[in-house]
Amino acid sequence: MDYFSESIRQAIRTVPDWPKPGVQFRDITTVLQDRTAFRKLIDAFVHRYHGESIDAVAAVDARGFIIGSALAYELNAGLVLVRKKGKLPFDTLVEDYELEYGTASVELHKDAFKPGDRVVLVDDLIATGGTMLAASRLIRRIGADIVEVAAMIDLPELGGSAKLREEKLPIYTVCAFEGD
Repeated sequence: MDYFSESIRQAIRTVPDWPKPGVQFRDITTVLQDRTAFRKLIDAFVHRYHGESIDAVAAVDARGFIIGSALAYELNAGLVLVRKKGKLPFDTLVEDYELEYGTASVELHKDAFKPGDRVVLVDDLIATGGTMLAASRLIRRIGADIVEVAAMIDLPELGGSAKLREEKLPIYTVCAFEGD
């Protein structure tokens, strides 16, 4: 792990037993509050994609919006919001996905991308992968190309990053938490 990744990892607060016993919640608000850590985080993503031809950053509701907006600005790319169902005002495409207890849906505007657009899909973390998989399916349905799925944190024990790789999606995460 490099210096940037380790310093960002150390800035993430772990809240034990929240929202239920046995869960180690990774709280990113401490990274956002720390101007040095937040700058390192955004810089890690910007340096990753600097020089790439990126048309848009697709940011997942809601914490992905924070990273996605700064990244889109720095890359001189468009910002597309992947929202929870019912939050977008125009014609949308909807994709359902499985949760631990039930289903949820995400949507984006039908005209969010042009076929062939090069897109970075970003969220705060990869847990079970359901939201990112649903978002990637929406992007692909429009005909855009996903350059990479990116997140601040990977929680590989929950299986999401493996599911994304099974769908042939390249992944970049700044740091991971395994068994700690």
